[in-house]
Amino acid sequence: MIPKLHYISQGNSPKEHLENIQKACTSGAELVQLRLKNISDKKLLKLAQEARDITAHFQTRLIINDNYKIAREIKADGVHLGKSDTCPTIARKHLYTWQFIGGTANNLQDCEALIEKEADYISLGPFRLTETKENLPLVLGLDGYSAIIDVLNTETPIIGVGGITLEDVTAILETGISGLAVSGEITRNFNTIRKFNQMLNASSAAEQRYTFE
Repeated sequence: MIPKLHYISQGNSPKEHLENIQKACTSGAELVQLRLKNISDKKLLKLAQEARDITAHFQTRLIINDNYKIAREIKADGVHLGKSDTCPTIARKHLYTWQFIGGTANNLQDCEALIEKEADYISLGPFRLTETKENLPLVLGLDGYSAIIDVLNTETPIIGVGGITLEDVTAILETGISGLAVSGEITRNFNTIRKFNQMLNASSAAEQRYTFE
């Protein structure tokens, strides 16, 4: 079961990414994605292990962006593969059977390819322009989401991504999107996690997991 709300880590430094993951977990996030770019595998491994320690404490799921080898090594819950990353079919051979794979899609053809490669969820976007992505493809918006979901008719969870705010949630869900991946809006205010969960009817809204030492 893929959680309906994904927090994608943000920060001006690796340390800030970890601090924000901690805040997200404290605020009730069910799943976080560690997304660090332009960093060596050695450094990413160390940071991923630290992120794993944080998320394990809160029973929050952890996905590693791009690097399936590190996802396997630290026993993360899964990996998220961008369009220029390893093919999901290849990554699957190296991962544990219980680890899940997400993939990035920008159009109908991308979605169909990921479904064929048996991705566990598809991150479809961008909903609108964001600062965290370079060389952005065409913005999809509500019309783009509706058109793609109507044709796909799949049980694979489709997660909306790209500059999504609380004000967008109701309209996006009406297109048939299953869940949301959010970075900026949550990083600006981690209290929005609870509101996102409530609007998504995520299980964490009814069953918050809090661990106190």
